[in-house]
Amino acid sequence: MNLYPAIDLKDGDCVRLLRGEMNAATVFNNDPAAQARAFQDAGCQWLHLVDLNGAIEGRPVNGEAVAAILAVLSIPVQLGGGIRDEATALSWLEAGVRRVIIGTLALRQPDLVADLCRRHPGRIAIGIDGRDGRVAVEGWVEQSDMPVIDLARQFEGAGAGAIIYTDIDRDGAMQGHNVAATAALADALSTPVIASGGVTGLDDLTALRAASSRGIEGAIVGRALYDGAIEVGAALALLAGGTDQRC
Repeated sequence: MNLYPAIDLKDGDCVRLLRGEMNAATVFNNDPAAQARAFQDAGCQWLHLVDLNGAIEGRPVNGEAVAAILAVLSIPVQLGGGIRDEATALSWLEAGVRRVIIGTLALRQPDLVADLCRRHPGRIAIGIDGRDGRVAVEGWVEQSDMPVIDLARQFEGAGAGAIIYTDIDRDGAMQGHNVAATAALADALSTPVIASGGVTGLDDLTALRAASSRGIEGAIVGRALYDGAIEVGAALALLAGGTDQRC
């Protein structure tokens, strides 16, 4: 399994939100490029980026910070937030982002996004953010009636790199990851699933790794890394198949 350390960008800073609330942001680093380099130096093989302002405004906002991060990294980056049309997705791919994460557009125009997946195999991830089993969009501001599983199934066989599933109620709340819901989603799909939201400690990663054979490819971890609840090296060792090394 892969560890995806998360950098959420708000107003150029590295922050974490509580349940997606923009007014509940904690700034952890005002130099996101330095934070990204630290994750790479610690041995991480991927970086997960989110343009939070972009997710709300529907267009890229933290482009300068993203460019600075890409300039200092050799590991691949996946990026979401504010990617609401094909041109924006392609511009990020051309800029050096390995995989773009499309959420709102996947709900609004699934045929377009499926076509993008087919034309750029492995480089488009579908970001599905769920609240009570239904998909939330527009930076989690708007709740749809679409069941999470129904949206995910629309991209089966299209060449999507992953389904990134976030349980909004657990995100940033340090209440533990909803492993059962993530594993159930993975059971229903052939596309790999990346777990996001609520990973609070090595116990969560141990449970996710135990379910990895069901189709869980990796885990996105944010606040727990910044708070020190999870040490990067211990997480990498555990997900690679090592023992649960308490920090």
